Order: sequence, then C-alpha cells, then structure tokens
Amino acid sequence: MRMRNRLQVRCSSRFVGAAEIVVFIFLSFVSALAQNGFANDAEDHTDSRSSLTGAGAGGSSTEAATPGGADGQRNEILGGIRRPFYRLQPSDVVEISFTLAPEFNQTLTVQPDGYVALKDAGLIDAQGLNVEDFRQAVKRAYRGYLHDPEVAVSLKEFEKPYFIVGGEVGKPGKYELRSDTTVIEAVEIAGGLTQQAKHSQVVLFRKVDGELMEARLLNLKKMLKGREFRKEDAHLRPGDLVFVPQNSISKIARFLSRPSVSMYMNSSQF
Repeated sequence: MRMRNRLQVRCSSRFVGAAEIVVFIFLSFVSALAQNGFANDAEDHTDSRSSLTGAGAGGSSTEAATPGGADGQRNEILGGIRRPFYRLQPSDVVEISFTLAPEFNQTLTVQPDGYVALKDAGLIDAQGLNVEDFRQAVKRAYRGYLHDPEVAVSLKEFEKPYFIVGGEVGKPGKYELRSDTTVIEAVEIAGGLTQQAKHSQVVLFRKVDGELMEARLLNLKKMLKGREFRKEDAHLRPGDLVFVPQNSISKIARFLSRPSVSMYMNSSQF
C-alpha cells in the first residue's frame, strides 16, 4: 500500500514537472511571436513615415531633403549656382531713400574714380559693391546723423553688358551683349567678314583689370570648315573686343595695356 502511494506521488510530480515545461515553452513561443509582430509594425511605420518626408527608403531619419537639392543632387532651379550680383561701376546712377528722414533722399552718379558724394555725409567708395553692400555703407555713413537709419537703394541707370567688333567686318561697332554669344556669332552680328578679312588670325581682347588686356588668337577659318567648330569657338564676356585683321599678324603679346589695343582697334569705325 505504501509502495503504491509512493509511485502515485512520483508520477504526479513528474506530470506536474512536464506540464510546467510545456507551459514555459508555449509562453516563450507566444512571446517571440508578439515581439516579431511589434518589430514588423515599427518597421512599417518607419518606412511609411520616411516616404512621407522624402528620406531614403528603409532609413529611420525623418530629416527633409537639403534645400535646393533633389535626392542629394544639386538643382539649378531650386537654389543651385546662380549668376553673381551686379556690382556698381562709374557712371551708374543710384537712388537712395530714407523711410523716416526723406530730407536725405538723393539720386547719385558714381564718379569716374568710383566714389559718390552723400549729402552731409561725405564721400564713400561705391565701385565694386553690389546694391546691398552699398546700402549698408550708406547706413554706416549716416549713423552720426540719424539713429538706426532705414535706407532703401535702387539702381536707376547702369551700363549694359556690351562687346566691340572691329577691323574687317561689315558693320564694326559696339553691340549689346544680351545673351550667350560666341566670337563667330559676334562677327555675324557685326555684318560678317569682308573680302579682305584675314579670319585665320582673329584676335579676342579680354579685360584682365582696369589697365591690362589679354590677347588670344583664334582661327575662325579653321573653325568654320570643321564640323565641331562650336567646341573651339570662344564665348564672349562683357567688355570683350574682337578684331578681324586685314593682314597677317606676325606676333602679338599675350598681355597688353589698354592704350596698346588702340593700335588694332580703330575708334573711327565706331
């Protein structure tokens, strides 16, 4: 009798131990499924959130794309590289307006030396400044007369970009540079080549600084015969001078002073 009871107790103990193991395995399995489901939900939520903000797929970052770029690439329209601001030069006319002190309003012309004479405030150097830089210079000049002056500056008159074509062309003269123009196009604008033109040695003079010019020889004859002449054709910049000679040029220095250029460019043609 005692032996039977001992056997029953041992069997009951083994049954209870086996049941506990089964329950433990079952709970572990359920917990693993739950964690996997939560992880998938979190990943789906992150992906959908990233797609709404423009971040890369699969990433957890929600930062917007860089302004001016699309998918990490530069976008010229949305803030890429732009042309530089216009800078004042002699003969430009600027209008200065004071919001709270209209008695200081004035219209000024940039002098040949680059200075302008402000009413009661004296001379300031304007040449080479863009409009915003010039406005700040005017504010600084009037701080001794006005408390925190509010100044507006507008550019009323300025020299439009130009190029000059001289020598053996149909209509030598000064032309407005309205768009991207090459040397060959400039010659066509100036009436084309004459019969005496030595167009294998066309000279392009380009301003380096106030007193120095750079000379470059161009073989327009070879360019016009070639199929890919546009790759060799030079694009003009404001102030460029194109000279088509009548005779061969034996030698020309790379850099010349502005007065020396007058030997090639006959001002009576303009």
